[in-house]
Amino acid sequence: MKVLVLGATGFLGFPVAQAFVRSGHEVWGQTRSQSKAKLLASEEIIPLIADPSNGSAWTEAAEKVDVVINCIGGNDIVALTQKVYQVITEASKKARGTSLPKLTYICVSGAWVYGDDRTNLVSERSPLNNPAALVKWRPEEEARVLKSTQFDGIVVRPSALYGRSGSSTHMLFAQAAQGKIEWGGDKRGRLASIHVDDAAELFVRIAEAAPICKGVIFDASNNQTESVEDVLSKIVEVSGAEGYSFHEPGNIFELALATTSLIRPSLGRALLGWAPKKAGFVDGMKTYYASWQAAQ
Repeated sequence: MKVLVLGATGFLGFPVAQAFVRSGHEVWGQTRSQSKAKLLASEEIIPLIADPSNGSAWTEAAEKVDVVINCIGGNDIVALTQKVYQVITEASKKARGTSLPKLTYICVSGAWVYGDDRTNLVSERSPLNNPAALVKWRPEEEARVLKSTQFDGIVVRPSALYGRSGSSTHMLFAQAAQGKIEWGGDKRGRLASIHVDDAAELFVRIAEAAPICKGVIFDASNNQTESVEDVLSKIVEVSGAEGYSFHEPGNIFELALATTSLIRPSLGRALLGWAPKKAGFVDGMKTYYASWQAAQ
């Protein structure tokens, strides 16, 4: 199988690309950086140096592959996600025609679309009644991807990613290294999370079973959430920080990070036999903090 990972040097995209290589697939990795292209090549990932906003720079690659995975992040993510949709649609029309299986497009969303609900369990089948303000645009984009007739669309919703160099946990570890953590939320919150390697394994399983996964949403999340206080206390313990404190969220990112969603993923396990293998965020904190330190 031929796979193109957009955002292949990012916190999620890099492990995803590595996981596909380990599974024997031919993998292209898009990056904007010549220096990071060397990193991709060293991991047997074929570098594609291109600005994702310039569709003509990577359309040819999209036309050659079987699966495109959008792991792009950044401040311009809304516009880039819309651009990717357009390019994938045109690439699928041009290269696949009517005689070949449709191109598979896996769009990365996120658990924040569930919004804050500290009472009810949610899963892939739950309605999205109150998404966090930061990702209010995502439900409409998810629906557009899933309903496309030009390609086989699949949506993956990772929860807070931990492990390796940190992702959303980078902020907490960086604060701890400076001496104190300030959390924009309250002590009653709970954190839904997933190790980045476990998330990457789910992407591989989805892509390999794409014909039965088209039109499906998958939650990439551990089976249990963790108390925010437990998380912060453990970071303090392993880092030697002075302590932690809470404050009201000061922006839409902090509001999203403070969102509590009681996620119980089911479709990855039921359809693909996927289950997280890594230790939870709290239980493996010593290892994860040391890994983050080494990456700085």
